[in-house]
Amino acid sequence: MKAYCERQGLSIRQIRFRFDGQPINETDTPAQNSMNLPPDKARLLRQYDNEKKWELICDQERFQVKNPPHTYLQKLRSYLDPAVTRKKFRRRVQESTQVLRELEISLRTNHIGWVREFLNEENKGLDVLVEYLSFAQYAVTFDGDCVENNLEAAIDKSKPWSRSIEDLHGGSTLPSPITGNGITRAGRQSTLRSNTLPSRRTLKNSRLVCKKDDVHVCIMCLRAIMNYQYGFNMVMSHPHAVNEIALSLNNKNPRTKALVLELLAAVCLVRGGHEIILSAFDNFKEVCVETQRFEKLMEYFKNEDNNIDFMVACMQFINIVVHSVEDMNFRVHLQYDFTKLCLDDYLDKLKHTESDKLQVQIQAYLDNVFDVGALLEDAETKNAALERVEELEENMSHMTEKLQDMENEAMSKIVELEKQLMQRNKDLESIREVYKDTSSQVHSLRQMLKEKDEAIQRQSNLEKKIHELEKQGTIKIHKKGDGDISILPSPPAGTEGVPGGVIRGTSGAVSPNHVGVVAGAPAPPPPPPPPPLPVNGTLPNGPSSAIPAATAPPPPPPPPPPPPPPPPGLASAISAPLPPPPPPMAPPLPGCGTPTVIMNSGLAAVKIKKPIKTKFRMPVFNWVALKPNQINGTVFNEIDDERILEDLNVDEFEEMFKTKAQGAPLELTMSKQKVIQKGPNKVSLLDSNRSKNLAITLRKVGKMPEEICKAIQIFDLRTLPVDYVECLMRFQPTENEIKILRQFEKERKPLESLTDEDRFMMQFSKIERLMQKMTIMAFIGNFCESIQMLTPQLHAVIAASVSIKSSQKLKKILEIILALGNYMNSSKRGAVYGFKLQSLDLLLDTKSTDRKMTLLHYIANVVKEKYSQVSLFYNELHYVEKAAAVSLENVLLDVKELQRGMELTKREYSMHGHNTMLKDFIAHNENKLKKLQDDAKIAQDAFDEAVKFFGENSKTTPPSVFFPVFVRFVKAYRQAEEDNEQKKRQEQIMMEKLLEQEAMMEENQKESALFSYIVFVLSCPGCCPLVVLNAVLKTVPFTARTAKRGSRFFCEPALNEEYHY
Repeated sequence: MKAYCERQGLSIRQIRFRFDGQPINETDTPAQNSMNLPPDKARLLRQYDNEKKWELICDQERFQVKNPPHTYLQKLRSYLDPAVTRKKFRRRVQESTQVLRELEISLRTNHIGWVREFLNEENKGLDVLVEYLSFAQYAVTFDGDCVENNLEAAIDKSKPWSRSIEDLHGGSTLPSPITGNGITRAGRQSTLRSNTLPSRRTLKNSRLVCKKDDVHVCIMCLRAIMNYQYGFNMVMSHPHAVNEIALSLNNKNPRTKALVLELLAAVCLVRGGHEIILSAFDNFKEVCVETQRFEKLMEYFKNEDNNIDFMVACMQFINIVVHSVEDMNFRVHLQYDFTKLCLDDYLDKLKHTESDKLQVQIQAYLDNVFDVGALLEDAETKNAALERVEELEENMSHMTEKLQDMENEAMSKIVELEKQLMQRNKDLESIREVYKDTSSQVHSLRQMLKEKDEAIQRQSNLEKKIHELEKQGTIKIHKKGDGDISILPSPPAGTEGVPGGVIRGTSGAVSPNHVGVVAGAPAPPPPPPPPPLPVNGTLPNGPSSAIPAATAPPPPPPPPPPPPPPPPGLASAISAPLPPPPPPMAPPLPGCGTPTVIMNSGLAAVKIKKPIKTKFRMPVFNWVALKPNQINGTVFNEIDDERILEDLNVDEFEEMFKTKAQGAPLELTMSKQKVIQKGPNKVSLLDSNRSKNLAITLRKVGKMPEEICKAIQIFDLRTLPVDYVECLMRFQPTENEIKILRQFEKERKPLESLTDEDRFMMQFSKIERLMQKMTIMAFIGNFCESIQMLTPQLHAVIAASVSIKSSQKLKKILEIILALGNYMNSSKRGAVYGFKLQSLDLLLDTKSTDRKMTLLHYIANVVKEKYSQVSLFYNELHYVEKAAAVSLENVLLDVKELQRGMELTKREYSMHGHNTMLKDFIAHNENKLKKLQDDAKIAQDAFDEAVKFFGENSKTTPPSVFFPVFVRFVKAYRQAEEDNEQKKRQEQIMMEKLLEQEAMMEENQKESALFSYIVFVLSCPGCCPLVVLNAVLKTVPFTARTAKRGSRFFCEPALNEEYHY
């Protein structure tokens, strides 16, 4: 502090005042500037307290060099003075190396202000340093040239050797190597160092200097200057600095050569530095009289095989200078320059070197090398591959067409098989019904047979009892002549006067208790007789006696089973009437009866609207009209526009919207007379617009009216194609036109006075059933096209419906979805038994907690892991996308239209059976229509069953709604599978990269820390990349830029944006 007070002329008291008070900031500002701190460090410094700031100021003052820059520059200029004597030069030059060393230390350790003062316009320290370097190494270059070549070839006498200091470039502002004070490569080549024959004294002085380490220390001084951004830019923009550094390669000291190559490599990596380096070696070639650029460099590289550091620096420089450019052709050119100098052969010899550093640099160069032969082979392979791709694309196009044809054929076969399967299922159901009825009848017959056997057994038992009673004398059996029998009880003792009762033989069992009943006793009315006996057997020769009512068995409940036949020898004399009919069945339960279905055509009665006649021609309102069959159920079915017209002032409306260039309004009643008056030669009875349109149509047809009418009458579509038929259908004569034309004929006016259109309309209107015949012609002409258009649509619906319904894998997928959905919702909404298909679209909207996975992605994972056998369920869904584009309702309407057209054609043919065209059409196409109708019915049934199978309603869910649900679900499911696979691949790649990074971090932890620090340092303003790049290049080998990879160093934004050297 005391020394500082003396230098500043301040007392201790004044210093303490500055230390204790605010004015200390006036002292730390110059000190801060002298530290050359980046902004972030400067902000940190300003946050220190005064005591810390004062310590930094004292430390900065303590380490300052005492000698100012001009002290060193005066000494260097004295060495360059050509007028000094040899003896005096020897005495001065003895301390030149020490002066340069002190200068290097000052440049390296002093603050930035000292360096700026050394380089400013007044001192021009860089010019002096470069001039001294040129002088110090001149003897080496000159002596080398004299040895290898004659003196005259080595020296150009037309240019002076010594350049004055005034000719050297210098500037006080911060220069740029690209703009400002910088010069181009051509400019650098124009200022080549060419030497005239120097004086003997100058050569001797240079030889004296080159024996010392002055060249090496000069290079170190330049490196110290280039450690600062300001100095680096000045060296880059100097016209001779880099050239002299490159010429220093002629120095015999290997350490000097290695240091030079390190500087040149660092310069080459800075933007714009590669061009400067090549220019410097072009200068080197001219000065050293090389036959090829880099010739001396390769010579030194081969000869200095005992100095590994130089070889590493040389190999590193060659790698950078060749592969630090992006232009592939330029890189190959530079690569070939070294190939001609036998670099590749020498690298083969160095392949087994023991130096790891040199091996790393050699391998880095070999990794960056472009194999032109391989590239050419790759280019040829690529061209062949492109040709092959074109060929494959063409083949794929043909195969796609074939696949489409095969797909259509397969779909037709599938539909046929499905139709056969459905028919077989129907047959199977009918057989099952027949089998069920037959089984029921067999069961009934067996039951009847069993009851018959029981009845026979029971009757046999009764006959035995009767015979036993007869043997006992209890009863007597009297046979009559008519076959009836009478059973009379034997009179016991004391009952002789009682008349005997006659018992009629019946099929019922006779009980012994009933035998004592008096024959004449009145009997109650008998119950309903049983059904007629199958066998009408009577007891032969037995008297007929009535059996009391008590002996009859109770009647069975209706309907009674058929009774067994009577036993042989026992018949009833009573002819049994037919049994009463069974009671009616109970009425069906509510909801079980057949519902009453009211079938309607789907079209409400539409009132035909007559065209409105306007007084003026009105503009056209280009709206999209609805067809009459499209307004049912819409708002247009409930409105009446004609009533609105009665309330409006249509005259005003016409006046406002009529087209231009029209005369007075035309009276409708006088239209015929005025139309006739328009042309004295030709008269038109038709509306002008209609007549013009008809004329255009007739010109398009190109046939005479007689030919057209004849073709319509005989349905000749060869003469009149269907397109023209459809055009002429718009010109069917109206009732008013027919009335006008008939009135014209009635008046017997000449037809020649009419226009061509009117004469055509005259013949056109005379065709019987004109509209019907033209409708038939349009139907016949469009029939094949309609069949070809409708059949694939019906087949697609059939195939898609059956495949969706029969897919077991899809059923399993829905089961999984239902299970997961119930699991999610059961706690809040309760479990459900099914869901609408539209719920499948919500699977993508349901996301996990971290929002990284949807429910569908989870289901895809579950299916792959747990139910892999159903993961390809979408392969079972055939032609779903085609079916999704089908409007089944419109297809069915088109089929009905074809059916009506065929019926109309048949009716016309029945009236005119001689027409062979109608006959051939019906014969060839009736079966096609029948097959199409069958397909339509099967498609409707299959679709209804599929929709019902999934809990939907076919009326509210057409194919255009039903099938797209599956299309979207399959597409989303496959995308989810792909996303899951990609995620797994990414995780695997990330895991591999992580393991690789961990291994690299373990091996190169120091290298990674150094590189991170370098990037941070280079991002700081005011930092020069020279030392940092040298440190990097010693640690990490240079990796060339490629189309997919940037430079190892200059891909960082800090370098690309901040340091444009």
